[in-house]
Amino acid sequence: MAKLLSTPRLTSIHKLTVASSLSKSSSSSPIHSSPTVSPISLHSNSLFFSLYTTPLLTLRSIDNPSHIHRNFSVLAFDTKNEDVSPSSKDDTKDEDVSSTKDEPVAEINADDIGKEDQYPTGEFEFEEYGVWKSLVVKFRMLFTLPWERVRKGSVLTMKLRNEISDQLQSRFSSGLSLPQICENLMKAAYDPRISGVYLHIEPLGCGWGKVEEIRRHILDFRKSGKFIVGYAPACGEKEYYIGCACQELYVPPSAYFALYGLTVQASFLGGVFEKVGIEPQVQRIGKYKSAGDQLMRKSISDENREMLTALLDNIYGNWLEKVALTKGDFRFELHTGDLKSSGDFHDLFSYSGKKIEDIEQFVNDGVYQVERLKEESWITDIKYDDEVMSMLKERLGISKDENLPEVDYRKYSKVRRWTLGLTGYKDQIAVIRASGSISRTRGPFSSSSSGIIAEKLIEKIRSVRESKRFKAVVLRIDSPGGDALASDLMWREIRLLAESKPVIASMADVAASGGYYMAMAAQAIVAENLTLTGSIGVVTGKFNLGKLYEKIGFNKETISRGRYAELTAAEQRPFRPEEAELFAKSAQHAYTQFRDKAALSRSMTVDKMEEVAQGRVWTGKDALSRGLVDAVGGLSRAVAIAKQKANIPQDRQVSVVELSRPSTSLPEVLSGIGSSLAGADRTLKELLNDVASSDGIQARMDGIMFEKLGGAAYTNPLFLLIKDCLSSF
Repeated sequence: MAKLLSTPRLTSIHKLTVASSLSKSSSSSPIHSSPTVSPISLHSNSLFFSLYTTPLLTLRSIDNPSHIHRNFSVLAFDTKNEDVSPSSKDDTKDEDVSSTKDEPVAEINADDIGKEDQYPTGEFEFEEYGVWKSLVVKFRMLFTLPWERVRKGSVLTMKLRNEISDQLQSRFSSGLSLPQICENLMKAAYDPRISGVYLHIEPLGCGWGKVEEIRRHILDFRKSGKFIVGYAPACGEKEYYIGCACQELYVPPSAYFALYGLTVQASFLGGVFEKVGIEPQVQRIGKYKSAGDQLMRKSISDENREMLTALLDNIYGNWLEKVALTKGDFRFELHTGDLKSSGDFHDLFSYSGKKIEDIEQFVNDGVYQVERLKEESWITDIKYDDEVMSMLKERLGISKDENLPEVDYRKYSKVRRWTLGLTGYKDQIAVIRASGSISRTRGPFSSSSSGIIAEKLIEKIRSVRESKRFKAVVLRIDSPGGDALASDLMWREIRLLAESKPVIASMADVAASGGYYMAMAAQAIVAENLTLTGSIGVVTGKFNLGKLYEKIGFNKETISRGRYAELTAAEQRPFRPEEAELFAKSAQHAYTQFRDKAALSRSMTVDKMEEVAQGRVWTGKDALSRGLVDAVGGLSRAVAIAKQKANIPQDRQVSVVELSRPSTSLPEVLSGIGSSLAGADRTLKELLNDVASSDGIQARMDGIMFEKLGGAAYTNPLFLLIKDCLSSF
């Protein structure tokens, strides 16, 4: 896979790095410490579930643990609030796409699929300001607003911990936002008032895709020549993955440093349901679609084991590779002699540092002593936080009696791009963010940030399509899926948008099932190495509660008209033969529609798509080799490809306009002022919302719990509720 990373990701560490020969360790994007949406969808009047979903499993690291206007280019982004008011309407007429045959679609060349090297890399290149622009920036700083003022020589401090959202956050939100973290690093690279960055790295609850994006921006920041120092009191695989990208990494003497490896777990409820008298009646289409297994089986299937093993190998192998590259040093040495054979080419390179075998041996040794970490150069030194601060003061020439000038994440997020001279580019590219579980309409218990609401996202898509301001669109997806109808409606609107201007999908932690359904409508798909994607399959069924009702003395009688009226309403009995037959046919029909639209969207034959569908979850790296995605990388690469599709020169700076204005809700206000009540009812609220809004087939990656010990953002609310009940005994 020499072309996975044709860009020198590590040039910020070693200026003589030859990355083209190391391309196997391209932009990676590890798995998921969060996503899970409910593995079953409950009707309000029955216990019926139907979904496109993936297996219930837990990937864990064994350790403790308005429109926002952004400019992006070779230089940076720009952010400010700005409304999208369409300046004109396209004459494009909506055409019926209910059938997947003879359907007008955005042009996708089948020969382009899987040829990653044809796309620009979007590699960040730091360019120092000239004299004139430096004067302009200094002049603007004289007139900055009070909350934008930063003391000269300040250190940007950010605490990375817990969950990190892929959405922009309001000023009242207490959580971290990936786009704001990345923007702060980009701004700090150009801000003459910032001397360096100090990162506090705590146990993370986000997926590997977001971790990779942060790591990439750390390496980009280092190209500015400023220092970036990490401090990790509790460190596992994800935390170290970020920390080792810093120039220096410090830990306290009592640090919880546990690099013990990764596990993946699959949970099964078949035995539990058997004991309480519940019989899941499941129709599964796709041999890897093992979400039904978690309800019916007591042990893992061979297909599920195969899939999970492949996912785990991808994650673990990527971690070993990237850490080895960071700790090692590939250097190019020019020799004057002629190369007599192709084998002599290897003589041009020298390597020093740790090899993958060394990293793996260290993990297998189960090292926990921080002294050994220092001895073997896994960390820079052992210091307490105050000692690191004193070291930074000494480095900046500040006396011991003075305080280190700092600016934190929240305050620095308020600094405008205009202040730093990073605004005012003519060509504009819109970014539409879609994060969370998919539903068609807003439920009675949902909040403004409770996932992807199809009707709202469709309004946004249409406004962009009708506007002539935007040359291209990047659709940023971080979703395990959800309502199948909602996914299809958004698929249609995205395809219509792609007929009028280039649309590039950028995947974060997960874009599977309904999330992939949305992405496949784009003209090109960019995923991180370890993005979870695919999951093209169907699981549908219902619960037969007859034995449970008998045990507790409950009875239910149903009077109906129509042969199949009781299909999903009669949970007190199993399917009749004709009902089971209809149910199986409907599941097969739903799968066929999903698979055929995926084949159409990706310009593949149905037979070829069938080979990679069947409900299997792929990492971004494997999806690339199978034609499900087009390139590996982050948001910057998606923007670069959008520029290419829109015929914008790569060296021309563009304005990236964020169309996801953060909204302020009462829970966010309470959270922002320190109240913990805002999240106290999260489990019950999500469960009620699922019950209220799940009224059809689901296209979601339910049941997946790729999580670190400590929690998961997408964990199924029903399972959380069961867990809470069991823990109370």
